[in-house]
Amino acid sequence: MSGLDALPPLREVIAAHGLRARKALGQNFLLDLNLTAKIARQAGDLSRCDVLEVGPGPGGLTRGLLAEGARHVLAVEKDARCLPALQEIAAACPGRLTVLNGDALAIDPLEHLTPPIRVVANLPYNIGTELLVRWLTPPDWPPFWQSLTLMFQREVAERIVAQPGGKAYGRLALLASWRADARIVMTLPPDAFTPPPKVSSAVVHLTALPAPRFPADAKTLERVVAMAFNQRRKMLRAALRGLAPDIEDRLIAAGIKPTDRAETVSLEQFCALARTLKP
Repeated sequence: MSGLDALPPLREVIAAHGLRARKALGQNFLLDLNLTAKIARQAGDLSRCDVLEVGPGPGGLTRGLLAEGARHVLAVEKDARCLPALQEIAAACPGRLTVLNGDALAIDPLEHLTPPIRVVANLPYNIGTELLVRWLTPPDWPPFWQSLTLMFQREVAERIVAQPGGKAYGRLALLASWRADARIVMTLPPDAFTPPPKVSSAVVHLTALPAPRFPADAKTLERVVAMAFNQRRKMLRAALRGLAPDIEDRLIAAGIKPTDRAETVSLEQFCALARTLKP
């Protein structure tokens, strides 16, 4: 029996340490170790990778990552109540798990991990989107991570992989597709979690591209996309009027009709528009 196999079931761990999920921290615990192992496998072969996990809670996914052979796991947990349970896992896998009590938005993973690095996490609902945007928009590319395997509310997951023409298509889809390949690899019903959330969840796997799909200045592209989708019901000549006095000419030069709306414009067209606007 391995050290992980000797650990008690997660329900016993939660009871022993008084780990009632807190809504303020966006916590919904996944207790089925078969499911956490399946999520870990979606990240691919982990035996030669370090793994960043955000919001491990009582450690269900942490166990899955270690069981699937992760070289080293950095588990960043804001809730200090979870630390004793995570330290029990660390004791069962000497040298393979580092637990940090802190805010994932304020921690530099490169201080604790050695590339290649993959990120695998059941992200807290309240910071999931912000973390994804940060990971997709670093100052330099390629990023510190090879891939992201992340759980979101299903609605958010669908926005990440959306294609032009649909209501889900927007800033997240464009940021993701510009620098990564993204796909939904799992869906989970509310009753898979404790406590059950009000919505279904989905796991998205993103693989970093070696370079952005189309050339564009990152800050310019982000600004164009943000303005376009902040007023998505307006024609682009109106929504983007503040970018340049000759915005109609620039739209036409990028192959976009001034009367188009943001949800119909492709990533390639947005990148072309950003190139016409770069100072």
